[in-house]
Amino acid sequence: MATVPKSDSVDRPYRSIALTSVERWQEGAVTHVQDYLAVEEPLEIRIGDMPMSVTMRTPGHDQELVSGFLLTEGIISGRSDLKRLEAAVAGAGNTISVELATRGESVSAQLQRNFLAASSCGICGKASIDSIRVRGIKVPNREFRISAEILCALPGQLRERQAVFGRTGGLHAAAAFSSSGELLVIREDIGRHNAVDKVIGWALLNDRLPLSDVALIVSGRGGFEIVQKALVAGVPVLASVSAPSSLAVQLAREFGMTLVGFLRGQRFVIYSGQQRIRGEGTGNRGEGRENRE
Repeated sequence: MATVPKSDSVDRPYRSIALTSVERWQEGAVTHVQDYLAVEEPLEIRIGDMPMSVTMRTPGHDQELVSGFLLTEGIISGRSDLKRLEAAVAGAGNTISVELATRGESVSAQLQRNFLAASSCGICGKASIDSIRVRGIKVPNREFRISAEILCALPGQLRERQAVFGRTGGLHAAAAFSSSGELLVIREDIGRHNAVDKVIGWALLNDRLPLSDVALIVSGRGGFEIVQKALVAGVPVLASVSAPSSLAVQLAREFGMTLVGFLRGQRFVIYSGQQRIRGEGTGNRGEGRENRE
């Protein structure tokens, strides 16, 4: 395990922001200015000498990203499965080489898939609840509770700590908070599923799994893949500032996860597991549809 260090020491210096010249139009006037862009680059994941996957990501915390990805895709089940995790070539920042402690039949079968991940849609062709059932994922911590008041404050904390988003406006974020609202970790990436993998990878490399006592807050929508990753990590409460998908809601309900959407200001919608939210009330549920504005 000496070649799989704790996550606070695994990353080389990285560039997550680029500068470019643009023309800005405002009220009929055009000015030439310098603007910031979020960096997007491919990261190749190799198991030994075998290319396994390529994902588009924002450089930074790459080993957390790879660790979280391998865990949530079922390649590994814990930190002990990682024998080596490092840049494939000294100075090469876009390839991570992994050596597994064991290479059983299930791992070999996974490696043959050679799937491609894209920053906008994640791993395609795997959105099946049946594929999650066979992995033996357990119901998240039933005893975890978080108050509605604290939950409503978390998106503001998330935004305040998005350093790169504040300069570029172009990144997603994921953050783990305690039931008292304490920030445990936050990660940014051009892909929302990558940001989640980085948080989970941080937990794995720091022996913090399962994340059974946290609420995971994500920017953007709560899709199937985000719910699936959170379930693998043992997250009991997942909240997003936008809408979940129908398959995400179905998956959360089947596996007993608390799923919250439209977490904005002093309101939110609970799609599954309302028992973990204290003080959300049980008043008139009414009819009609949620206001999406």
